[in-house]
Amino acid sequence: MFKPIDYKNKIIAVVGVSSDPTKYGYKIFRDLVANKYRVYGINPKDGVLFENKIYRNLQELIKSEIKPDLVMLVVKPEVSEQIVEECKELGVKEIWFQPGSESEDAMRKAEAYGIRYTANACFMARSGIW
Repeated sequence: MFKPIDYKNKIIAVVGVSSDPTKYGYKIFRDLVANKYRVYGINPKDGVLFENKIYRNLQELIKSEIKPDLVMLVVKPEVSEQIVEECKELGVKEIWFQPGSESEDAMRKAEAYGIRYTANACFMARSGIW
């Protein structure tokens, strides 16, 4: 059993938020919002979900003067590789690869850029939400 982690006071950007209730990007964002995390959703389609603005990308979030402490990826591995590059450019220091979002290339890049990352673990299970 994992010891729960505490990210309650951290700013979390969830890349891959979805408006489809069957997708993990929806469920994760819903439960983080419900549990009062400081969470911001990222999806190129933007919009509003659970009364929260969804940003088109990390750059848009940072332009609104919100810099995430943690970027959580709920996307395909090839998208994760692009997001790692963005995180490097934006100075993000920590990434969480939700299961299925990781790739060897993305993790190698994060390590080479000095970005701390977690992979092969579900944030929701580790935080004690699920």
